[in-house]
Amino acid sequence: MKIDVLSLGKFPDATMDELRSRFTLHHLSHHPAPGDIAAEQAQRIRALATEANRGATRVLIESLPNLEIISCFGVGLDLVDLKAARERGIPVTNTPGILADEVADLAIGLMLASARQIPFADRYVREGHWVNKGPIGLGRSVGNKTMGVLGLGGIGRAIADRGAAFRMRVIYSGPRPKADAPYEYVADPVELARQSHFLMVACKGGPDTQHLVSSAVIEALGPTGTLVNVARGSVVDEPAMIQALSKGRLGFAALDVFDNEPDVSPALLALPNVIVQPHHGSGTVETRTAIGKLMIDNILAHFDGRPLPTRAA
Repeated sequence: MKIDVLSLGKFPDATMDELRSRFTLHHLSHHPAPGDIAAEQAQRIRALATEANRGATRVLIESLPNLEIISCFGVGLDLVDLKAARERGIPVTNTPGILADEVADLAIGLMLASARQIPFADRYVREGHWVNKGPIGLGRSVGNKTMGVLGLGGIGRAIADRGAAFRMRVIYSGPRPKADAPYEYVADPVELARQSHFLMVACKGGPDTQHLVSSAVIEALGPTGTLVNVARGSVVDEPAMIQALSKGRLGFAALDVFDNEPDVSPALLALPNVIVQPHHGSGTVETRTAIGKLMIDNILAHFDGRPLPTRAA
């Protein structure tokens, strides 16, 4: 008899096909409201496969009395109630490593798109301004500039290595120096920002990093600095960032994540010095399919009695 699994979110077609072939699948595209899962259905569910951006609340965990494992599609666990899972002895897995290169590529793409005005230049040509107004203003170089990386985990290290390949001076900040990192460690995020032309935010989300990019960090980055965030919206004090961008105290921002996504602040969207993306740092067919496979492998390992490939909590 197939094991009942609740899947929560939007997954690649290949992932959905494998989930359906291996399990009795109960799928919701959104986080369930009370009553979305019938009591009889909830009794049968033994595993939760959830997008990291959907997570698992205490209410959801407590509504599934026979839940044995939470397997996350993605790295971040800030939207999973880990305390509720621990109280029930439910292991939580995620999918580290797979998406680091993909997210780093997008971070570098955002940096270049901002510095070289790529979205603006595209519109400029399409709207006929090149013919009518002549060349656009000059952009900004990234070579020989300083890249500050906030959080030198897997994604941060991949960003840093790419920055070095662009002949940038790379510095980083985090809870502690990394023994294997060939880059200069700057303990204070404010000082990191002060020394940086481009500040790349790649740390984990959650309460420990809430507004780590504070108004002081933003002011230190300054009127010629660029803030690139591929971590979590919660890491940046978004109102302070919007105010600094609108007043010229911060030069530019290139963002893949936001406070209330997908409802992005209209005040942020109105700013001409901002580039936005729809939180798709790992958004390629190849990487998302690999993430889905690892999510499923963790579920299969649990019910086979094998060690979990990537237990996170």
